[in-house]
Amino acid sequence: MDLALLRTFVTVHRAGSFTRAAALLGLSQPAVTSQIRTLERQLGRPLFLRQARGVTPTTIGDELAHKAAPHLDALVEIAGTGLDDDPSPRTLHLAGPPEFTAERALPALTELPGDDGGGLALRVSFGTAEEALEGLAAGRHDLAISTTRPRGALLTATPLCDEEHVLVASPRWTDRIGTPQAQRTEAAALEKLPVVEVHESLPFVSRYWASVFDARPTASGTVIVPDLRAVLTCVVAGAGLAVLPRYLCAHALRRGEITRLHSPAVPPLRTYFLAVRTGTLAMPHVARAHEWLLQAASHWG
Repeated sequence: MDLALLRTFVTVHRAGSFTRAAALLGLSQPAVTSQIRTLERQLGRPLFLRQARGVTPTTIGDELAHKAAPHLDALVEIAGTGLDDDPSPRTLHLAGPPEFTAERALPALTELPGDDGGGLALRVSFGTAEEALEGLAAGRHDLAISTTRPRGALLTATPLCDEEHVLVASPRWTDRIGTPQAQRTEAAALEKLPVVEVHESLPFVSRYWASVFDARPTASGTVIVPDLRAVLTCVVAGAGLAVLPRYLCAHALRRGEITRLHSPAVPPLRTYFLAVRTGTLAMPHVARAHEWLLQAASHWG
């Protein structure tokens, strides 16, 4: 059986679409369709059921994928290991949210050891979780950091870390509404403050209010800026309150530039996932970066 046909078949099985598989393989959709039909003729069985949106594997298709995929991944690993003898660095394409990627992922990856001949060149894209996962599925990225766990067989995700969200403002606002201890359950008092957010829908504040106060905020955004680092700068300057990841505002809290307005018994958390296309961890440079990020995340407070 032709290994090229099997590779195309496994890619379609994981992608759930001839179009998406064609993009991943660098082939035209008619070429992918032709290869699958050739394989189906050789086996004498249909491997996929064509639907309006993509394809669904038949029982025979699932069985073949289960048997063939591990061996194809192993062949990719063998081929990729041989490339480690090449002193030129491999290029890793990473996608993720701008703040977390810049503050957490990139410092960790730039420390990835490269003295074993397996140096790493980085190409980074910023975007939303949906954009990062879409680019990963289309083959534009090797790794994606996302706050959404991807569905389907094409992408595989591993929990990377949990992000604690804190409600903060500059000390001058604390002086106006009272100490944090006096405001533990006073959502109404907190809503008298201006709000700094990344979007008009107040995604961070709304999530915090729903989790802690079981309510929706009634305030509207005073300053809207689509970058959490800029939100922090505005909060330090006294523009109003904001909900920020602890990792991003920890230094400002320690320096007293901002203060916590609320200390819930169970702080709101958001989980980050490290996603790859299924099977690509057989590629050494992707596997090394994946493992290194997971190790680094275990030390993030």
